[in-house]
Amino acid sequence: MATVNVNGVRAAVKARSAANTGLLGWLSAAPADYVCLQEVRATEPETRAALAPALADGWTLVQAPAAQKGRSGVAILSRREPDAVRIGHGDPQFAESGRYIEADFGKLTLASLYLPSGEAQTERQVEKDQFLTTFGEYLKPLAHAKRDVLICGDWNIAHTELDIKNWKGNLKASGFLPHERAWIGEVFADGSGWTDVQRAFHPGEAGPYSWWSYRGQAFDNDAGWRIDYHVANKPLAARAVKAVTQRAEHYELRWSDHAPIVVEYAA
Repeated sequence: MATVNVNGVRAAVKARSAANTGLLGWLSAAPADYVCLQEVRATEPETRAALAPALADGWTLVQAPAAQKGRSGVAILSRREPDAVRIGHGDPQFAESGRYIEADFGKLTLASLYLPSGEAQTERQVEKDQFLTTFGEYLKPLAHAKRDVLICGDWNIAHTELDIKNWKGNLKASGFLPHERAWIGEVFADGSGWTDVQRAFHPGEAGPYSWWSYRGQAFDNDAGWRIDYHVANKPLAARAVKAVTQRAEHYELRWSDHAPIVVEYAA
């Protein structure tokens, strides 16, 4: 299973396409049967056109585009057709925001999430906090479904100081606000039914980060944030075998400001 915020699917495909190191090149070599995409920023026809070589190679696409053109958007690529697809988490405010899609594949429910980024002390933060409230309620029963459940995506919250390099300089920034960290702490708490899969493989370690600003030397200095998560319910989390954050070897090889997160789960 893999997840990546592509920062615009058409841009990610175009990036370094001549060298086959953009999104299409990554998909052709990705050791995954399912890939969750966030910040697609395209209509479904535009996404299908951009990913045409991958779809011809056997990938299946389901997508929840945002009503506002060029914004947000989530999708799931899979090597098999889903049995069912659902868009949104039940909050009408976000029904057409391109923030959440989930699909059933046999005994697995897989979701792609692009949680709002917010901006402290603005209406964008009010919107994010509304999403946290209703999405938090949606997560509670889902964790205890009698099936494997995995929510992959850009959660736009760094949980602890281990998840952000410059935590002291971001104490008042959206994505590291105390109430946001408390919210995701409840998601990951004992008894919640959910597991932060990457953290289980890296207890007590800084990172591994999954997002770096394009500004300055953030990537070269590994001054990143860990905001992209595999969040699995307990039965599936127990079968996680290996988790890898695929940080590009060099700045010029990046095709997104996020790195893919790939986790292998035993059948």
